[in-house]
Parts: sequence; C-alpha cells; structure tokens
Amino acid sequence: MSRDEDLYALERRGWQSLCDGTGGVFYGSLMTDDALMVLAGGFALDRDGVVASLTDAPQWDDFDISGERVIAVSEDVRTLVYTGSAMRGNEPEFRALMSSTYVRIDNEWRLALYQQTPMES
Repeated sequence: MSRDEDLYALERRGWQSLCDGTGGVFYGSLMTDDALMVLAGGFALDRDGVVASLTDAPQWDDFDISGERVIAVSEDVRTLVYTGSAMRGNEPEFRALMSSTYVRIDNEWRLALYQQTPMES
C-alpha cells in the first residue's frame, strides 16, 4: 500500500469508528500527544478532550469521503484534504472540507492536526 493509500485507509477507519462507537479509543491511540482537532462548532480539542467527547457521543449512521488529495509537506509529514459528509437519523447531513495532518513517528502515521470547515449541504 502506498503512503497515500495508508492515509486514506486511516481516515476511513477513523470515520468508521465514529459510526461504531469506538471513536474515543481509535483517536486516543492515533493522535500525537500534542495533537489538536479544530472543529466546525468553533472550538479546538486536545487529545484528552477528543477522547472524552467521543466516549459517549452519538454514533453517525453513515459517512462519505470524496475528493481526497494528499499534500507531501515532508518525507514524514502529510496532509490529507477532502470533503467529508456524515449522516445521523433525520438530522441534516453534516458536510465539511476537512484536513488531517499526519506525522510518521517510529514508522507509524499519527494524527497531529485535524480541521473542519463547514460547507452547505
């Protein structure tokens, strides 16, 4: 699997964890110690905050990722940019332009920064 494909697979596993209720565990192990998630609601969470917020969060029913593009910042740093959407019950679809910056540490990709920019559905 290429580096880009590794990142696509990681991102999909992350979204799947948000659908099956294991997001806190998944992101707790994926994020670097000093990682941040900058979310559409106008706030940023560190790794501990992400884990706490996802522990009892309602699950998504389904998700879609499209328009993926990887920017090679350096040999061991990549940013994945894509449009993501998620659906839950009768709620309006959540849709955002997303970016995930991964750092390779000890030959493993770890999430250092994630950001959502809301888009109209």
